[in-house]
Amino acid sequence: MNAQAAKTKIGPKLFNFLYNYGTIITIILLVLFFALSNDRFLSQDNLIGILRSISIVTIIAVGLTISLSVGGFDLSVGSTASLTNAVVVSLFVWYSQPSLIAILIALSVSLVIGLINGFLVTSFKLNDMLMTLATMFIVQGLSSTYTRGATISQNMIMPNGDYAVGKIPAFFAALGKVPWIIIIMLVIVVIAHIFLSYTKHGRLMYMIGGNAEAAKLSGIPVKRYRYAAYIIGALFAGIGGIVLAARVMTAEVNAGSTYLMDAVAAAYIGFAVFGAGKPNALGTLVGAILLGILSNGLIMLSVPYYAMDIVKGCVLALALAITYYKKQ
Repeated sequence: MNAQAAKTKIGPKLFNFLYNYGTIITIILLVLFFALSNDRFLSQDNLIGILRSISIVTIIAVGLTISLSVGGFDLSVGSTASLTNAVVVSLFVWYSQPSLIAILIALSVSLVIGLINGFLVTSFKLNDMLMTLATMFIVQGLSSTYTRGATISQNMIMPNGDYAVGKIPAFFAALGKVPWIIIIMLVIVVIAHIFLSYTKHGRLMYMIGGNAEAAKLSGIPVKRYRYAAYIIGALFAGIGGIVLAARVMTAEVNAGSTYLMDAVAAAYIGFAVFGAGKPNALGTLVGAILLGILSNGLIMLSVPYYAMDIVKGCVLALALAITYYKKQ
């Protein structure tokens, strides 16, 4: 009987171990596999390149993590990044504005989107995913309309036939280069981690995400915190769009939307990092690192780019399955 009882305990213990450390183990195994497959994988330039490649995804994913902390979900973060990307580049190229003014205006645009999302979700009590899906399309349309469906870049041809005379400042361009793009990412992750884990407001957001009705009965202003979560999430998405502009020095049509899937995957993978069981900034960073290593390694193995979404989708499906199985 004791032997049988011991056997029945092995399953849950193994699952808990994999739930707590599975993501870290997966990263270690991937690093070993890709290092053995290609001797350039562990080179300093390549490792720095991985961190650089995940910077924008991580910043946007941290914004999504904030909305997830209150039990919400913001599908418009990618479109928000697209619009702020377009706005900040256009302010340089079309209107020759200084860096500070351009950045502040772009961030203001992202805050407006957060205010709208927060108002619609909290005031009308609509499903977060469906409501932000609607605003995602609206913001995406605004971005395309603002850019007239074209790429904004230095020396572009304007509608009147003249060339744009504005230049992107060297200071702004430096934000998209190493080490600043990595530093910005790490600072945002640390700020979000401290806010969610070590402040009263962060803990209240987790309480709302765990049980909104119980939090409301406890006197917590649930509506106000959910509103704030969408504003903060949109702000981080806006920062992601600005950093994207500094990195590529142009504003492609809906450029930020391509980061949505990776941001969602990173945020949900983060649930399982060290058994957190909830959205958290450090876990989101680890999730982004996992995706970055995976993408980089597959590229080195000459895997076609169109097959990478299959792998990323499988990783996200596995993360969701483990997370929700653990909750049950």
